[in-house]
Amino acid sequence: MISQIVSQTVSKTVSKIISNERLSRDFYRMRVECPNDARMGQFYMLRAWARYPVLSRPISVFDSDGGTVSFLYKVIGKGTEIFSGLKAKEDITLQGPLGSAFPEVTGKIALVGGGVGIAPFYLAARQLKSAHPECRVDLYLGFSDGAILTDDYQEKADKVTVNVGGFITDEIDPAGYDHIFACGPEVMMRALYSKCREAGAAGKVYVSMENRMACGVGACLVCSCRTAGGNKKVCKDGPVFKGEAVFEE
Repeated sequence: MISQIVSQTVSKTVSKIISNERLSRDFYRMRVECPNDARMGQFYMLRAWARYPVLSRPISVFDSDGGTVSFLYKVIGKGTEIFSGLKAKEDITLQGPLGSAFPEVTGKIALVGGGVGIAPFYLAARQLKSAHPECRVDLYLGFSDGAILTDDYQEKADKVTVNVGGFITDEIDPAGYDHIFACGPEVMMRALYSKCREAGAAGKVYVSMENRMACGVGACLVCSCRTAGGNKKVCKDGPVFKGEAVFEE
């Protein structure tokens, strides 16, 4: 029944891989041919196998130019391990773009990413600056090991702050921004939200949740997330939520 709902809701496209570049020990960037209108914060369900693993994998959109879409991913399991072995001109199945996007805002904006949570903020910085060149976009990138793609991010943002091995949340002053977007480990985003709340800036925060997903289109309850408005499906109602909706006790 779930498979029927999924197939009726969002079509799947078999696309050609343009490149699949290894960036570090376990980070990769894949670019795929795919006409799209992806927005910052959205994701795709990716699949490059017939039967196993059973489920497709949700991967955030790193970049999009309308004719291609790029993904930044980390090898952490069987699915992403299979992705890492794919070559240019091979096929991959895409379903998307899916989910909610970060809001289109102006003013001073901080984008805070931890680990693979940096992925949506390349497109976010580019789309925000393209729509409103006068806005200020600062990036805060946190890594447990070595940093990646910092030169790429610096081309799109007004300022890039990098923290390796520490806490990227220590680097940001919430009072200096009109809006704060975050993506990464929940503990990082919760710490950021607490810091913003203490500074009287809780209402500025939007977070992208990284719950485990099965269908990607709201046909099951695997990615259910408790919010102030009741349980929500991260894949369909999110992944982007107001910070206060998910982190206020």
